[in-house]
Amino acid sequence: MPSLRENFLISGVICIVAGAFFTVANIMSIAGTVGLSGIVLFVLGMSVRSGTSMSAEEVANWKPESSQLPDAGRVMYRVDITMDEPKKCTVMCGPCGEITLLDGDRPFQFTCPSCATLLWHDEEE
Repeated sequence: MPSLRENFLISGVICIVAGAFFTVANIMSIAGTVGLSGIVLFVLGMSVRSGTSMSAEEVANWKPESSQLPDAGRVMYRVDITMDEPKKCTVMCGPCGEITLLDGDRPFQFTCPSCATLLWHDEEE
């Protein structure tokens, strides 16, 4: 399960809060059971490793899945830029779904090489 850690943490916090409410209501037998269960769940959640981490190679080779974007009255596109060096930019064309990989930051203008659609043109350079 990819979100096992988050599920344990959320369940633990909910049980701790519920135990506090039962304590205020002076129902101590339920408050103790639910509160202690919440502490156990929270400790379990803090000790479980998150399963969503990617290796450095997977991060470097990542690119979005190719798909066409819905028509919104104008040309749609998606731009993803890596934060780590070397910077890479992926541009997904909405009309045809073509993904283009570029080196560096986002260019000031871009035309899709597959369908020859102008995706954007920045006036300021």
